[in-house]
Amino acid sequence: MFKKYLRLAKIAAVLLFALSFTACKTNQIIAKKVKNEFKNSKVTDKYLYGFALYDLANKEMIFEHNGDRYFTPASNTKLFTFYAGLKVAPDSIPSLRYVERGDSLIFWGTGDPSFLHTSLKGTKAFNFLKNTNKKLFYAPGRYTGDFYGNGWQWDDYNDYYQAEINELPLMDNLVTITSNKKGGIQVSPQLFSSCVSVDNAKTQGNFNVKRDFLQNHFTIPNVVVPNNFSQEIPYKVSLGLTLNLLTDTLKKQIEVIDEKMPTNAKTIYNLKTDTILKRLMLPSDNFVAEQLLLTYADKLGLELNTRKVIKYIEEKYLSDLPQKISWVDGSGLSRGNLFTPRDIIKLLEKIYQEENNQQKLFNMLPAGGKAGTLRNAYPKTDHPFVFGKTGTLSNNHNQSGYIITKKGKLFLFSFMNNNFVMPTSEVRNEMVRIVTYIHDNF
Repeated sequence: MFKKYLRLAKIAAVLLFALSFTACKTNQIIAKKVKNEFKNSKVTDKYLYGFALYDLANKEMIFEHNGDRYFTPASNTKLFTFYAGLKVAPDSIPSLRYVERGDSLIFWGTGDPSFLHTSLKGTKAFNFLKNTNKKLFYAPGRYTGDFYGNGWQWDDYNDYYQAEINELPLMDNLVTITSNKKGGIQVSPQLFSSCVSVDNAKTQGNFNVKRDFLQNHFTIPNVVVPNNFSQEIPYKVSLGLTLNLLTDTLKKQIEVIDEKMPTNAKTIYNLKTDTILKRLMLPSDNFVAEQLLLTYADKLGLELNTRKVIKYIEEKYLSDLPQKISWVDGSGLSRGNLFTPRDIIKLLEKIYQEENNQQKLFNMLPAGGKAGTLRNAYPKTDHPFVFGKTGTLSNNHNQSGYIITKKGKLFLFSFMNNNFVMPTSEVRNEMVRIVTYIHDNF
């Protein structure tokens, strides 16, 4: 009987070796063909690019070019913020911390981006404050960072994608100005209506709203308001404004109190983590990315500080990355972020293993030709084959994620393009061509 089992074990070992050898041989063929695609490219030879293709089933790097070189990832950085959410807050995101003392309720912010968010519409924390019959006291001071992330460009302050960071964000930290049926404008939150004035010196050009850099004063040109006009502008965050917005929305008086949050403070959760992570990834929401890091810090019992929570996540969950990373913000707005394609491949593998549900994971990611920031990059389809994250800054454009091939294989890829001066569309089209080639042929 023992000899029989030994013989079967030997046969199994031989078969396993044969299968691994076949997979190795197949991947060598794939590597050669992908290498030729890059060799024949008339686009990628004009700038610095990095590419890595990984066979998840066989845990084998199939092909890489500059896989260990550092690149500016732009919004590929959100993959790190996404993974941190899976590890730190797998169920729900904390929205408020509070204690009740007699007839008073003291509350602290956690950085929750969903609090009165226009799309996420997190209302549990808001309703909690609205429905209590206790006196409300807000205790500020938990966030110890700057209103901008490390290395952000100050001259983007007027653009919707660079909202300020704070511990109690309200309504996306944005002012929305739209056209109305009477040919004028409508301002939301309405509290900012009195902060808008007309610049009579500007009587030509496009209609565009401009905020003063250091204060919430918005100017519009003296030209016709276009139909269906809409613009989002970050507002200048301050304690006074936060109190005014909360008071105006809750229709309740709120007082400020100087008090540190006790360790036994209770927590109100607004939304499920998956819901917020999907918002992070599909439209590539920078505001959500930055604020999420603060909620992770709250969950971990850390100071609400981007640098400190990133350091914790790196040491606790990312110590096994191939190269040392430079990770400085949650969104990728900073050029201080530097990752290698190998790092991102390892991260994608960790994400896949942590979620452990391919359908659920892919539903939270942009899908080529169907959803999110990859929707228009690939031909329109109901059956996408690429799921991942884009990343764009001036002269930089990247894609990283998962490819399902026609033969049903699952590959991980990271395609990073930096320091080009050609139109971004040409770089994007070349990435799509090569990724589609991998899908079609393997």
